[in-house]
Amino acid sequence: MKVGFISLGCNKNLVDTEKMIAIFKKQGHEIVNNAKDAEIIVINTCGFIESAKQEAINTILEMAQYKKNNCKYLIATGCLVERYKEELEKILPEVDLYIKYSEYKKILDENFDELIDRIVTTGNNYAYLKVADGCSNYCTYCAIPGIRGPIKSRTIESILEEANELVKKGYREFIVTAQDTTKYGTDNYGKPMLPELLEKLCEIPQIKWIRFLYAYPETITDELIDTIKKHPKICPYFDIPIQHISDTVLKRMNRHSNGQSIRNLIDKLRKQIPNVVIRTTVMVGFPGETNEEFQELYNFLEEAKFDKLGAFMYSKEEGTPAEKMKNQVHPQTKKSRYNKIMKLQQKISRENLEQKIGNIYEILIEGSTKNANYYIGRSYMDTPEIDGVVYIENTKPLKIGSFVKCKITEVRDYDLIGKII
Repeated sequence: MKVGFISLGCNKNLVDTEKMIAIFKKQGHEIVNNAKDAEIIVINTCGFIESAKQEAINTILEMAQYKKNNCKYLIATGCLVERYKEELEKILPEVDLYIKYSEYKKILDENFDELIDRIVTTGNNYAYLKVADGCSNYCTYCAIPGIRGPIKSRTIESILEEANELVKKGYREFIVTAQDTTKYGTDNYGKPMLPELLEKLCEIPQIKWIRFLYAYPETITDELIDTIKKHPKICPYFDIPIQHISDTVLKRMNRHSNGQSIRNLIDKLRKQIPNVVIRTTVMVGFPGETNEEFQELYNFLEEAKFDKLGAFMYSKEEGTPAEKMKNQVHPQTKKSRYNKIMKLQQKISRENLEQKIGNIYEILIEGSTKNANYYIGRSYMDTPEIDGVVYIENTKPLKIGSFVKCKITEVRDYDLIGKII
C-alpha cells in the first residue's frame, strides 16, 4: 500500500519515524510524501507540552479528512498516544489504530531502540544518531520520564554500526541526541560513556562533523571537554539547557545544578575552548517565580551573552509535581517575561554575530535561495533546524554537500552573509 508519515515534535521522535518508514518499506509498501496519495497515514505524535498536544490533535483531525478519499487506515503513535491512548480512542474515533511507544516491541518482536535500518528524512548531508531513550532526571515540570520511562542507553556497538551504515549512504555530519545526552551509558555501562562514543565516531574516516545536543550542566566532565579539544571533527558546540539561574527556582525544578556551578561551567568552557559556541534554553514563569528571581535570570543572560538561546513559558503538565505547586504564575506575566528575554537575546545575538565579521569559516553547502543569488550553508556554529544559516554570495558553482571556506562580510538578524575565498 501507499504509506505517508507525519513526524511531530523533537529530533528523537523523528529518528523513531525514520525507523518506522524503514519497517514499512521492508514489508513492500510504497512511501509517499503527499497525504492525499496515501492509503495509510501514520502520525508520530508529541505529547511534551500543551501546544504540542494541541498540534497533534489538530494534525489527526486534518489527516482524518483524507479518509473521505484515498486513506483507508489512519494510525497514531508516539508520546501523546503513550500518555493518553484510552482518552484519545474515545474522543478521536477517526483513528483506526493507536500504538503506544511501549507496544512497539510486541508488534516487532525485537528491540525498537536498537534497530539500525532507517530511511533518513533530513536530506543528504546530516543524520541524527539517537543514543538513548527516556530520562532519569525527574525535573518537576517534565512529563518525559512518565511517557518514555527512565534512561535506556543503546550499546556503543549498535550506534557505530548505524553510523557506518549511514556513512555508506554518504552522510558526513552526525548529530548525537538523547533526552540527556551527557548521561548516555550511565544505565547500561554504569558510567557516562559519551566521551568514549565520540572517540569511536571520530575514528570513522568519512565523518566530517560530529555534534551532540542536550548536555546537562552537571554531567559536562573534564573528560568530555578534553575529548572535544582533542578532536577537530567534534564541533565545539554545547547545547546546555540550564532552565534558570536562581538557586531557589532550580531547587523547585529538581535540577541537579545551581547558579554558581552553571556560572563556573560557562567560564570554564570559554577559557578552555576559545572558539566554543554555547546554546541554552531557559524557562520563565515556573510556579513561584518572583520578580526578583526572574530579574536574576535576566541579569545573568545579559552578562553571559549566550551565542544562542531558546526560551519557554512554563506549561502545566498533567501528572508532574509542578502541576500541583502553589503560586502558579499568571499567563500574562509569563508572556511579558518571555518577551523581555527574547528582546534581550535578539540584541545579544546581533552583537555576537557582528564579532564574526572578517572571520573565515568552513561552511557546509545545503542549498540556495530561490533567486539563486546566494547559497545557503551552515558552519560548526549552526545546528540544523534550530540555529541560523550562512548566506554565501553566488560567484561560482558550488556542489550541494560540499564544504567551502567563506569570509563573513555582514550580519542579517540571526544569520551571517559571506563570500567564498
